[in-house]
Amino acid sequence: MRIVESLAETRAWLAETRAAGELGLVPTMGYLHEGHLSLLRRARAENGRVAATIFANPAQFDKPEDLASYPRDIPRDAAMLREAGCDLLLAPPPGEIYLPGHQTWVEVGDLAAPLEGAHRPGHFRGVATVVLKLFGIFQPDRAYFGQKDAQQLAVIRRMVRDLNQPVEVVGCPTLREPDGLAMSSRNARLGPEERAAAGVLFRALSAARAAWQAGETEAETLRRVMRSVLAGEPLAEPEYVSVADPLTLTELDRAEAGAILSMAVNVGRARLIDNLILPPRGGAAG
Repeated sequence: MRIVESLAETRAWLAETRAAGELGLVPTMGYLHEGHLSLLRRARAENGRVAATIFANPAQFDKPEDLASYPRDIPRDAAMLREAGCDLLLAPPPGEIYLPGHQTWVEVGDLAAPLEGAHRPGHFRGVATVVLKLFGIFQPDRAYFGQKDAQQLAVIRRMVRDLNQPVEVVGCPTLREPDGLAMSSRNARLGPEERAAAGVLFRALSAARAAWQAGETEAETLRRVMRSVLAGEPLAEPEYVSVADPLTLTELDRAEAGAILSMAVNVGRARLIDNLILPPRGGAAG
C-alpha cells in the first residue's frame, strides 16, 4: 500500500495504475474500526484498485473543540488498511485540500436542513464540499459510505445526482457491537459507564421497529416509544428522535416501510447517532 499526503502524488498513482481497472474509494476521517474495514473489503471485492482517505475535515465541525478532540492515529489506521487490501492511502494536511482563501462551497438544500443539519449548522456544506473535492481528485467508479450516517448518505447521493457526477455511491450496512451499539470512531470517547449506557440507542430504535412490526403506524407513537426507552437511561441526553421519509427526510405523520428511524443522543462527552430502516411488515431487521 502506498501512503501519500499530496494531491500530486495521488494523481501520479492514479495515472500509474489506470490499467489495473476500476477504482473504489473509501473516504474516512480516520481512527478506523471494523465498520470502515467492511467498506474497504467490499470495495476490494468490486474494483481492481482501492483507495482510502483519512481526513478530519475541519469544514464539517461546527465546534473547534470537537475537531481538536477527534481521535487520530494514522500509523494504526494505515496498518489496518494495508491488512484489508487497500492500494493507496491519501492522508493530506488541511492546507492540501483547502487552499488559502478558499471560498467555494457545495450547498445541498432542503435535504441537509433537518436532523443533523439543524443541530450542526454548516455540517453538510462541509461534507458535500470535501466529498466533491475527493471525487474530483480520484474520479472513482464507486465510492463507499456506511448506512450509520443515513442523512450523510442521502446528501451525497443527492449531490451526485444533481451535479451529474459519474460515480456510483454504494451504501453499506451498519456494523454493530454485541450489544447493538453502532461502530463509530466517537465510541472511543466513552468511559466504561458511558459505554454500558450507550446500548440504549439501539434498544430504543429496536423498540420502535418492534412496535411498527406489531401494527403501529402512527409516527408520533414510534417517536414516543424511542423517547421512553431513552428516558430510562440517566446518562442518555437525546437531541432528537425522528421517523422520516427516506428520500426527503421530512418527518412523517404515518410510518411506512422504508422510513428511517433515527436519533442523536449525548452520552457523556460522546455525541452518538444511529438509525434503522423500517422493513416491510414481517420483514427482516433494517
